[in-house]
Amino acid sequence: MPKMAPELSAIEIKRLKHPGGGLNVMVAVGGVSGLYMQLLPSGGRTWVLRTRVGGKTRDMGLGGYPEVGLAAARDKAREAKDKIRQGIDPVEERKAARASLIAARNRGLTFADAVDRYLASRLEEFRNDKHKAQWRSSLDSYAKPQIGDMLVQDITVQDVLLTLQPIWASKTETASRLRGRIEAVLSWATVAGHRTGDNPARWGGNLKELLPKPSKVAKSDNQPALSLTDAPTWFGDLRTREGMGSRALEFLTLCASRSGEVRGATWDEIDLDNALWVIPASRMKMDREHRVPLTPAAVALLKALPRLQDNPLVFPAARGGQLSDMTLSATMKRMHESEVEAGRKGWLDSRNGRPAVPHGLRSTFRDWAAETGQARDMAEIALAHRVGSDVERAYRRSDMVERRRAMMADWAKFLGVK
Repeated sequence: MPKMAPELSAIEIKRLKHPGGGLNVMVAVGGVSGLYMQLLPSGGRTWVLRTRVGGKTRDMGLGGYPEVGLAAARDKAREAKDKIRQGIDPVEERKAARASLIAARNRGLTFADAVDRYLASRLEEFRNDKHKAQWRSSLDSYAKPQIGDMLVQDITVQDVLLTLQPIWASKTETASRLRGRIEAVLSWATVAGHRTGDNPARWGGNLKELLPKPSKVAKSDNQPALSLTDAPTWFGDLRTREGMGSRALEFLTLCASRSGEVRGATWDEIDLDNALWVIPASRMKMDREHRVPLTPAAVALLKALPRLQDNPLVFPAARGGQLSDMTLSATMKRMHESEVEAGRKGWLDSRNGRPAVPHGLRSTFRDWAAETGQARDMAEIALAHRVGSDVERAYRRSDMVERRRAMMADWAKFLGVK
């Protein structure tokens, strides 16, 4: 029977030191045959189990000391020897497990990479580069900091919740779109074989139970609108101001259009002879062509604009590119500040008291249309909103452009344009 080494105590193990020289020293610690403390010349200490596997002597590392204590080392040694008795090679088992883990990791996909692959696969479905950029921007800004480095198979409902909660109340519309985009990316990842199970970003029967409905908190997202009583005076002030931003804002007001539609307008969309602006579906939020009848004031504004050679934009920035949304916002902000400096209240939303912004001008137009008895559908079409059910839209062939022309002329007259 082989001689058993004396069982060293935890304090004796702690006191072991390398005797000097350049070779590793093996010290039997007892308790389990073949268990050694390996003392390194550098001062490091590791556990080694020396045993026979398949007729050959093998040294098996059990971890470093003190991360692995004496009791844990003896337990690991006993477990390894039990496996050997069952015909299992612990070293080969460990290699196989490590290889499997590496392979699984290589097959894994981070959320950030999933976003890239999803966008690449859906390239043709996006209306335009701006829409694709909006997708990426919202995911980069809000999702990637929280879950970008996580493997898609590891993302849980709580991870998605932690991503959405910080902006759910303050930026509800953005947060709601972000949720849908995360859901779409994870759905693609599931079909592509990178994850299994329920989609943690799903709304119904999932996040719906944890977050308030967007309709209950979205009111905070309403854009401050200019009050009807202030609109004519404000518009008169705007027309006295110089700069491309002022002209773009004036055109936006006359047409009740969105900022992006105006800033991206090109001369080939404008038919001055027929006083018509045709915005292609690729630039519209609803992905449908939109015709805007131009009032005499809008036509006069366009004719007075300079046309830059080799630049198709109607309202180019100083360096030739597209005006930024901030340019129009800054114009309205300066107008408000000028009023306040003059001792007046400024251009405020009558409901919430906040300074009006460009997008709120569409609400001002809608209020005017309601107050003056304009046909609801006609006003909604002017704003490029969807009107009626899918069936109704399928049967409605007219966009009432000539009737809307008269309505927009009345709107211009209300604003003080002769």
